[in-house]
Amino acid sequence: MGSAVERTDEHVREYLIYRGFTSTLKHLDNDIKVDKEKGFRVDKIIDQLQQLVQNFDLLGLKEYWLYLDRRLFCRLEDVYRTTVNKLRTSLYRYYVINAGNVEKTQEFFQKQASELQGQAEWRDWFILPFVPAPELNPAFSPYFSRQWADTFLVSLHNFLSVLFQCMHILYFDAEVQKMTSVMEENEQLRQLVRTHTDTQTHNQPPFFQFRFFHLCFLILSCCCHVQAEKKAEPVEAEPEPADFSNSRAVAEGGGGLSAEQPFIKLSQEEYGEHHSSIMHCRVDCSGRRVASLDVDGVIKVWSFNPIMQTKATIMSKSPLLSLEWATKPDRLLLLGSGVGTVRLYDTDAKKNLYEMNIDDTHPRILSLACSPSGSSFVCSAAAPSRTGSVESVPRLPIPVSGQLLLWDTKTVKQQLQFSLEPEPVAINCTAFNHNGNLLVTGAADGVIRLFDMQRYDSAMSWRAHDGEVYSVEFSYDENTVFSIGEDGKFVQWNIHRCGVKQSEQVLPQDATGPFVLSGYSGYKQVQVPRGRLLAFDSEGQHVLTCSGSGGLIYRLTNGEPAALESVLSLGGHKAPVVTVDWCSAVDCGTCLTASMDGKIKLSTLLAQKS
Repeated sequence: MGSAVERTDEHVREYLIYRGFTSTLKHLDNDIKVDKEKGFRVDKIIDQLQQLVQNFDLLGLKEYWLYLDRRLFCRLEDVYRTTVNKLRTSLYRYYVINAGNVEKTQEFFQKQASELQGQAEWRDWFILPFVPAPELNPAFSPYFSRQWADTFLVSLHNFLSVLFQCMHILYFDAEVQKMTSVMEENEQLRQLVRTHTDTQTHNQPPFFQFRFFHLCFLILSCCCHVQAEKKAEPVEAEPEPADFSNSRAVAEGGGGLSAEQPFIKLSQEEYGEHHSSIMHCRVDCSGRRVASLDVDGVIKVWSFNPIMQTKATIMSKSPLLSLEWATKPDRLLLLGSGVGTVRLYDTDAKKNLYEMNIDDTHPRILSLACSPSGSSFVCSAAAPSRTGSVESVPRLPIPVSGQLLLWDTKTVKQQLQFSLEPEPVAINCTAFNHNGNLLVTGAADGVIRLFDMQRYDSAMSWRAHDGEVYSVEFSYDENTVFSIGEDGKFVQWNIHRCGVKQSEQVLPQDATGPFVLSGYSGYKQVQVPRGRLLAFDSEGQHVLTCSGSGGLIYRLTNGEPAALESVLSLGGHKAPVVTVDWCSAVDCGTCLTASMDGKIKLSTLLAQKS
């Protein structure tokens, strides 16, 4: 319904501009700016509520919810009143959890005491300001999790989507009745005109023309409002927080949801603090922060829940080539340079903890991977490129030499150097399995190597691609490994049978690089892959890849042979996407796609359970 309202607003604006009613147009624009219903845009309403929470505007939050209740919720049947009340309770708890300090929490309960003290669901919450570490208290810790916040926001989003869809259906029915009435009136007018002379027939009266155009407008209006083959299903009350994450609501900007569509794209936001092409973009293991690195060596650490906010900016004098989050503690960031050093950066304290000198003869730190235990990390160091350029394109057929090293995170000392057979070669990508017992690597010689991290030796290796290996990841069950290479192939390998392919797909060139951005006067920027080119959802059934205009999501089919089935294009970019990541929590996941113009898109998805 929101898109129809926006279209109608735009038509009215065009009419006022055409007529020269500039004063009326100014009033219209002012009214739209302060419109509390936000043109029935669910994402805008959610943003407004989050903004009020972020600003600790309790009075504004209460007034806005009261307005929504009077304007929208009161029109619902009584059976949904319980759901509305649960959403309000969850909204207040969301405010309390985000308050972050005792003073704001105490202020909330003082102002809300008269309203909440008689409600059973708030009985135990009045002690919250006096609990030393509520996020560790079993009674309150679930509410401090990212999962609870995501579930609440998605539930509220879907509730409003269903509500507006129902309003749309009622509006559509009213328009149909109105159009039918006009058609009947026009038929009477037509019969009246036919009784006139031929001259009069050729010169129809103005009022008939007006009614005819009115009819045309109503027909077009109704056509614009036709959506979905399915109507939105009624929403039932769920346990707190009110959960609509499995409802078949019509999502923003979309029509009916078919059984084949695994995800609904709820919204897409943009992070635009970078001014040059992105190299890496990674979410930490808790799903709370993102670290992004551009080709100018600028790193941004930022959050996107409840609102997008930059937490730290790191400037580097030396070129940076790699980035990885530590696992324990997850506030630490590993930064690999082009001059043979790795920095350990504390994103909370906003300072470097250590700077490790890796190897002067292999100064390019191409890849970093932290063990799930947090006690160590692997570091890939490569010799200078043969052309002297950090990002030489195209690559020469003879790979440069490299080392793969294991470092202890606590002692900040090198533990060992892995053997790279048949010869030392630059390792482009690395990934651990869930418990850190296995490490998979992809190299510039096209070989995938699997290391046993309990014995610290190579378990197996095989030639995987013609050209370099750009990305490697374990499958969900960890019985296979997926890889993307310079040859444009997406391959699944059985790790129990060395070098045996389970499936092979050829991806479009804009999914594997080299990535090209063309500009005016023949300007052309070329970038070889550095960050992840693939990312999986929480169940390993879908994979996100790069494309020229946004991320592409494929379903991994289990047929013979296995294949990739395209299910969703995220879009939104004006430049090639060069790296992706996928953060999943409950049924709500966030896909990150970063492009050569420095823009990062966060697409929030709702998984549709079958």
